[in-house]
Amino acid sequence: MSAQVSEHPTEHVAEHRADAAARERRRPPLLVVVTLLTAILTVLLIAFAWPAARSEPRDVPLAVVGPEQAVAQVKAGLEQAMPGGFELTAVPDRAAAEQRIKDRDAYGAIVLGPQQPEVLTASAGGPAVAQILTQLSARLSPENPAKVTDVVPLPKDDPRGAGLAAGALPLVLGGIMAAGLLTQLVKSGSKRMIGAITFAVTGGLALAAVLQFWLGSFEGSYLGNAGVIAMSIAAISLTLLGLEWLLGTAGLALGAAVMMLLGNPLSGLTSAPEMLPSGWGALGQLLPPGAAGTALRSVSFFDGAGAGRPLVVLTCWLVAGLALCALGAIKSQRVVHPRHEAQAATV
Repeated sequence: MSAQVSEHPTEHVAEHRADAAARERRRPPLLVVVTLLTAILTVLLIAFAWPAARSEPRDVPLAVVGPEQAVAQVKAGLEQAMPGGFELTAVPDRAAAEQRIKDRDAYGAIVLGPQQPEVLTASAGGPAVAQILTQLSARLSPENPAKVTDVVPLPKDDPRGAGLAAGALPLVLGGIMAAGLLTQLVKSGSKRMIGAITFAVTGGLALAAVLQFWLGSFEGSYLGNAGVIAMSIAAISLTLLGLEWLLGTAGLALGAAVMMLLGNPLSGLTSAPEMLPSGWGALGQLLPPGAAGTALRSVSFFDGAGAGRPLVVLTCWLVAGLALCALGAIKSQRVVHPRHEAQAATV
């Protein structure tokens, strides 16, 4: 009896050592871990720094008013100063140029009057573009500097638009955190969806209140601004929930990476979509952060002009998220039923 008792501890120790050795063999080598971390860090730097470092005007739409010969000279001068930077559209008068700006068909305008040229800007539509146009105004007529008029200015409390630009990251993180926490804390898929939608509403109301009433970064309808933010948070969180439902943790990580590494830096909120590297600005507008930023500018400062397309993009993402969740629910049902049948057969 005593011999048998003395053998068991030795066996357990040997098994424990074998399991530990097996786990150690399954772990990736230190060099692989360091290489992977370095690659992730490099990707993060490229994702956030590259669009900003390569930011410059690319076919930025402008309106121009004046005699045909003068307009041709301005086009040639702009093309020489910034090749491919601007796309000029001739309009009959200053009022038409101003209307194009307010309709978000142009970022600004050049009015070549008989007395003094005038440059119309819209800092609310893109502070970076407005700054470039202001700098170019001195080149139009060195002897008679152009007058600069901000047709749609940013709020006095936030003249640089810092609040809207900084709000992009919390908006993306809100959707990602909602999906991550709900998948960890809530077992029911339907309750996760309800939680995501409820959080989107409360988060939209809270973020809009801070940006509009405290920081003074927004104008226009508070409920309209809150609605756009809520749509974007819901679009992100529901999409990630659906991906996690279908693909597990890998799906959640993939969706979060797309929103954070592509959606946020390509949103164009710090400059303008037309100032991002060719093609990437258009891609950013097809992702929730970029669509939300454009819709917020339109709703807050332009009475909704130009909000149609970004709202359609957000709606598509919202519907896609719901569809992914529905597919995840169907997949779960197919997995659960065979288990019940197997248990019944065993009994």
